[in-house]
Amino acid sequence: MTTYDNEVILISIGIGSDVLGNQIPIEEVSVILCSKKSVSRSEFYAASANGLKPTLLLTIHTYEYSGQTALIFEGTRYEVIKTYEPSFEEIELTCEPKIGKGSDSDGD
Repeated sequence: MTTYDNEVILISIGIGSDVLGNQIPIEEVSVILCSKKSVSRSEFYAASANGLKPTLLLTIHTYEYSGQTALIFEGTRYEVIKTYEPSFEEIELTCEPKIGKGSDSDGD
């Protein structure tokens, strides 16, 4: 049984306007509950062969996910590198730390 006892901030990019009316990207966030799992050894090594570094696997409810590609978990910003739906009700997000600008929770 999956327990949802951790918080995660899902981040999507929307379009807003600045004071001059120019379109600018804005981050839209939603805080939801998730379950943290370990990335399997085989998945880690397979991803590493392709230049990816999965370090986090979160399970959330499918209806709460709308294709977000970034999230913040325990103060660290991550990119979603893979999704997998083991059931109709749940989706797993495999993530790697965001490298470079915005690698912590201060945004892009």
